[in-house]
Amino acid sequence: MTLLKFSQLVIRISFKSIQFYHRQRTLTTGQKLLKMSKISGIKCCWNFDALTEAEISNKTDELIEKCRLSYNQVADLKFEDVAYDNVIKKLADIECDFLTYSSPLEFPKQVSTIKEIRNASTAAAQKLQDFDVEMSMRKDIYDKVEYFQEKNKFKMHTLDPEAKRYVERLIKLGRRNGLHLPYETQVQVKAIKKKMSELCISFQQNMNEENTVLEYTEKQLQGLPDDFIQSLEKLENGKRKVTLKYPHSLPIMRKCQNSYTRNELDQALNSQCIQENGPILEELVALRQKQADLLGYQNHSMFITEMRMAKSAENVSNFLNDLKDRLQPLWSKEREQMLKLKEEECKALGVRFDGKLNHWDLRYYVSMIEEKLFAVDQNKLKEYFPLGVVTGGLLKIYQELLGVRFEEVKDGDIWHSDVQLFRAIDVETKELLGYFYLDLFPREGKYGHAAAFKLQSGCIGPDNQKQLPVIAMLTNFTRPTEDKPALLDHKEVETYFHEFGHVMHHICARAKFIIFSGTKVERDFVEAPSQMLENWVWELEPLKRMSAHYKTKEPIPEEMIQKLVASQKANAGIFNLRQIVLAEFDQMIHTRGEANTQQIFNQVFEKIIGIPTIERTNMSASFTHLAGGYDAQYYGYLASCWSEVFSADMFLTRFKKEGIMNPSVGKDYRKCILEPGGSLDADIMLEKFLGRKPNQNAFLKSKGIDLV
Repeated sequence: MTLLKFSQLVIRISFKSIQFYHRQRTLTTGQKLLKMSKISGIKCCWNFDALTEAEISNKTDELIEKCRLSYNQVADLKFEDVAYDNVIKKLADIECDFLTYSSPLEFPKQVSTIKEIRNASTAAAQKLQDFDVEMSMRKDIYDKVEYFQEKNKFKMHTLDPEAKRYVERLIKLGRRNGLHLPYETQVQVKAIKKKMSELCISFQQNMNEENTVLEYTEKQLQGLPDDFIQSLEKLENGKRKVTLKYPHSLPIMRKCQNSYTRNELDQALNSQCIQENGPILEELVALRQKQADLLGYQNHSMFITEMRMAKSAENVSNFLNDLKDRLQPLWSKEREQMLKLKEEECKALGVRFDGKLNHWDLRYYVSMIEEKLFAVDQNKLKEYFPLGVVTGGLLKIYQELLGVRFEEVKDGDIWHSDVQLFRAIDVETKELLGYFYLDLFPREGKYGHAAAFKLQSGCIGPDNQKQLPVIAMLTNFTRPTEDKPALLDHKEVETYFHEFGHVMHHICARAKFIIFSGTKVERDFVEAPSQMLENWVWELEPLKRMSAHYKTKEPIPEEMIQKLVASQKANAGIFNLRQIVLAEFDQMIHTRGEANTQQIFNQVFEKIIGIPTIERTNMSASFTHLAGGYDAQYYGYLASCWSEVFSADMFLTRFKKEGIMNPSVGKDYRKCILEPGGSLDADIMLEKFLGRKPNQNAFLKSKGIDLV
């Protein structure tokens, strides 16, 4: 079937010849470039055991040359020969091939245990991004697309709506790359884009290779559970080895009674890559502003928000300022509670009370409020969340909710023995929807946080057949020990639910063009669908399904669940204000031509939170989002209020009212929110699902903020 419903009088397509041509080109691009997977529907092999540095480099060059040849064929067309299948469809096919076959060249840098392979993959990513920038700046190709639109301006309504959107998007992206501007300007924009790409890759690589180690005596780790301390590597000097990875750092910042230990660790956390990444971020800020100037935008934030739900930097600023004012009264009460707890603890421990909250006190007293004022013992709670039980419960909940079935694939191509592969099947139609990998434990050189990486996107491929989506979910949960399984704290359970929401967004994709597939929505909406699904880890029935004490196998007691749920509003002030700090810092540095990031971050934090940061630290040097696609748009990130406004509205309006495990609501959610991807504007998808335009009421209610 064709993607477009052109009138037969307008365009005639020879299906057999096009399918034969695309099938031949797909085989050439895929089979000759990379080893094929043995699993039907997965185009590339994800076992990197035999991968070499030379092979990564050679295959990268081959892919680039093959795609360049295809782009040249479009550029070389005579204007009178321009048609849908040899310009628009062909560009979509090239993009599909490029993204599909570049993925196994770029992904090893996130997961390989071999540093040389990671370095080669990083170099490949740089080459591929440079090529992508180069092709995005091809005016000769842009001219063909613009000519097609002009030639068919009275017939555009006959196009499939998604194809029409694709043509419009190509034109818009071309103009945002300056292809309508003089040649000299285009050259400058292209150079800036390439340089920014290099800097972003270096920023992330520096963080991936970060390997700071601290050493503490068991006395210096007082307050932490014995099993946690015993799980830390014991060094020859008798001290315990602590890294900055969150399975180590987060429990210590939450539970360690020793203020000096927390201070030192907090300083290390906020000094990560400060010498390497601080200058990189500041150079990125300057380059982004220079690009905005060349393209005719007031600043980088205005350039970015034009393509987002927010539409303008001013709307973002107004949103943040309004919420900041609403949240300050909550934070004032929380601060008083924390100071009181600190004074009591200092008296009990026999140490001096300094009468203030320090930066390294925040996570510690946030945790104490949960435990003392809401009686939530996080250490006890962890015992009910063995990773295997959580995984089983999570998978069952998602299957029931979204009408899918998961099956583990035992003989799949995997990059490490920790990794599991699953296929997803539609329950009603029995259609194979796609595949996902789970890679849950930390190891040296692996991506250090939690994220979902798209390996193959769902779309209509060059052969006019549906290409299946494939995605990998990476986390860094604590490994099991000889006498205890891997246990998750509740925050990790929440993270697990969230990231798997991205997996489902990708798997459920029904868009025809790869540019709109799955999570390819407006960036300030991309987190909302997954953030909405976090609500399940605060509800009685789902919590019972994914919990069982690792010794007794008993599900989590209802009394403990009730206390946990009651704690959901705990610390809402400080938690949300910290996100506003990050969002406001992001907006501030991206509305000016240059920025002293250390100074600005420290000023913004102290102004909003009222507590100074630690001297000579710069958290923004490890703020990977600003070099990873969230520049000038962190306000829309998962933990930010912008995203939560929509997630809270979806949850409370539909699921909470009609049943959180109601398959009918889940079906609507899948159809209205997950399947369209970026083929529709986010506000249209929300209105279809909610039955009205979205509003802030549910979010404000969820934080205990008066609606008046």
